Amino acid sequence: MEPSTINSRVIFLHHSTGKTIWRGGNTFAQKVKLKLGLPSAVEKWFKNYNQQNGTDYQVDARPFPAREPYGWKNYPYDYYKIWVENGHLDYYEDEPTLKTLTKEYGVIILKHCFPVSKLKSESEAANIESDEKTIENYKLQYEALYQEFQKYPNHKFLLWTPPALTERKSKEQWAKNMDEFYNWMKNDWDKIDDNVYLWDFRELETEGGIYLLDKYAETPSDSHPNTALAQKAYPLFCKKIVEVLNR
Repeated sequence: MEPSTINSRVIFLHHSTGKTIWRGGNTFAQKVKLKLGLPSAVEKWFKNYNQQNGTDYQVDARPFPAREPYGWKNYPYDYYKIWVENGHLDYYEDEPTLKTLTKEYGVIILKHCFPVSKLKSESEAANIESDEKTIENYKLQYEALYQEFQKYPNHKFLLWTPPALTERKSKEQWAKNMDEFYNWMKNDWDKIDDNVYLWDFRELETEGGIYLLDKYAETPSDSHPNTALAQKAYPLFCKKIVEVLNR
């Protein structure tokens, strides 16, 4: 594929939280339309944008990793496992590594689902090879991911800040730990003038707090974003993608 074509192509890697934003909500009608192959809210937004601006941006989406064979896990360890530890391969357990994705897409968007915020305080020792959810493990895995991204200087990587849990589904210490990691991610891990960008989804859903606000949750006991949040978020997400494409 020609570099000019690749640069206008975007892939959004998601699970259920991302899918809600992608389709613009959680209503029964929205779910049915997506299953029928009708355009999502994000796809409609980009169709209108392209028509109004004479651009040809294409945004695709796929579950990553898939349920089989790797498993429904998209936490820092899992991106590290697939993209860093096995980055020399084209695929790892049927999941494309960056070596493969960068042949088709100029912008790669990744995110975690809300269980990423079940973040423990203590561990025997920081271990990049561990799937235990601790601040230090996350930091090691993120640093390794950053170095992997730098192997593809002509490509751009857009990460969502980590989704929060509702207060009912979280422990206070988990939320405080994630707030610490979140601030490290924004203030230390993210660099100026590189090929890595952040979209602050966490700020949208918490409004500066440490929990997903109940008004934006599917229910206080379900930390999936609801339609109100999706309607608020998806246009901002699209604008962020355009901003990154134009960098």
